[in-house]
Amino acid sequence: MKSVREILDHKNKPVVSIEPLACVFEAAQLMAEYNVGALTVHIDDYLVGIVTERDYVRKVILDHKTSKETKISEIMTRDVVKVSPETQATECIALMKEHHIRHLPVTVEGQVVGIVSLRDLFMETIEEVVT
Repeated sequence: MKSVREILDHKNKPVVSIEPLACVFEAAQLMAEYNVGALTVHIDDYLVGIVTERDYVRKVILDHKTSKETKISEIMTRDVVKVSPETQATECIALMKEHHIRHLPVTVEGQVVGIVSLRDLFMETIEEVVT
């Protein structure tokens, strides 16, 4: 199975980030605009969290909060599970299963260089089986 670097080489989506004091509505707009399911949360260039569509549904909609008044910092995951470009796809799958997550930021020297999703890994697995 391929490394994260090889998977990222085939992706054509930018890493989209947001600040922790932005409102959740802005995050939803960015996710829709870029057709992504997760945003990395940064202060300057420092990764401080990740926010996903699932966070929005569970921590905003189901808690009857308002999107324009709720801050990203209120719903984001702070303890981000991340990988390096050298991480193998099989290890990513194991991490996602262990932590019940669908997105893994990819970092080099503390800087986010990409995100690998469960869909990316699924498509990679199918490609390997078919070819």
